[in-house]
Amino acid sequence: MTTDRSRTLRAREGVAVQLGAGERLKLVNLDGGQVVDMWAVNPADPDEQLSMEHTRTSLSKLVPAPGDHLYSSRRQPMLTLVQDTSPGVHDTLIAACDPERYRQLGGAADHPSCAENFRQALAAHQIRTERIPSPLNLFMNIPWQPDGRLEFHRSPARAGDQMTFAAVIDSIVVLSACPMDLNAINGSRLGDIGVEVLPA
Repeated sequence: MTTDRSRTLRAREGVAVQLGAGERLKLVNLDGGQVVDMWAVNPADPDEQLSMEHTRTSLSKLVPAPGDHLYSSRRQPMLTLVQDTSPGVHDTLIAACDPERYRQLGGAADHPSCAENFRQALAAHQIRTERIPSPLNLFMNIPWQPDGRLEFHRSPARAGDQMTFAAVIDSIVVLSACPMDLNAINGSRLGDIGVEVLPA
């Protein structure tokens, strides 16, 4: 599916989607089990970006739920999570995969990564950045234990599970269909994600 307002984000790839304030972004886990790294940038001031640190502080919880705002590095609402038909398992702690992460796991130096997808997607909008903010890792299953340990488990997202976000301000939302295939987070195969922009 590819139109001006809808497309299929292929496994391992990234895309930047421009949203006007009030517009909504619907994501569909087409095959089930696929993690999506998500960021947002204020196109009027690219130094203002979606911030997991500030979102956790504002919400006083680790994982957002429908009705929650997602906050920027300036502590302002940037997006609102409107709908989530998945089991609601997401992550705000883990950094985006990058070439060094794959090297440490024994992978190839040129393995696709969410960090490189972020850079390339923003470059298409003439925005360049060295720093990769911590993403909102949709459908990612990172249970935390009482002793503080984190574990990397398979995503419980099912085929057809959907999430919808509304833009509070004009935003460029960056999505990466995570290419991680060296641990369990994406299960046994990488999948595609449906992406659709809905009017305000």
